[in-house]
Amino acid sequence: MNKKVFFQDLGRKDYKETWDLQEELFKTVLTTKIKNRREDAGLETSNHLLFVEHEHVYTLGKSGDLENLLANEVLLGKIGATFYKINRGGDITYHGPGQITGYPILDLDNFFTDIHKYLRFLEEIFIKILADYGLKGERSDGETGVWLDVGTPFARKICALGVRASRWVTMHGFAFNVNTNLGYFDHIIPCGIEDKAVTSLAVELKREVDLEEVKSKIKTYFTALFEAELV
Repeated sequence: MNKKVFFQDLGRKDYKETWDLQEELFKTVLTTKIKNRREDAGLETSNHLLFVEHEHVYTLGKSGDLENLLANEVLLGKIGATFYKINRGGDITYHGPGQITGYPILDLDNFFTDIHKYLRFLEEIFIKILADYGLKGERSDGETGVWLDVGTPFARKICALGVRASRWVTMHGFAFNVNTNLGYFDHIIPCGIEDKAVTSLAVELKREVDLEEVKSKIKTYFTALFEAELV
């Protein structure tokens, strides 16, 4: 099992450009797996982790409801945002500056073949990070992602998850609100959930947070949980 994970921080990047890169990496890993299965080639599959800050964009998962996008084309133009219907699970979400979006493209045959466990591990990364900042991150029954004050009228989401997997190869991933402009969430029903709010690390701590510090923490907890080596 190859537990090396090639890491790239793409900086500020257009959503479509990054999606194309994900698809390219995803297909490369899948092609290797298919070759191994058909020809018993014994080739090692690669793993990847991408970090990116997107320009303002709304993405709708394949099972999502377009009615959860509250902005029309005119308003999207005014707020400088784009919209894509994509091939991950989940409903609608927002990506933008100040948010760390991460795309693990992993062959889970190199780690464990359990999507439920995979999602829980991704959530655990951010629960641990929030604890480092004195905040109690939690899971909400039946809803992926990481939340604060679950079970109260003040429940709010701070990290969204949405993944796709085929032959145990993953793509898409997580979006962690650090210094995110939360006003952009006003134009959607985030994840299709009407009765819960959205928050960011900056709002909770009442100060701007160093993105590089948070990225370092994500890498630390990712490697620990997945017993991976970032290269």
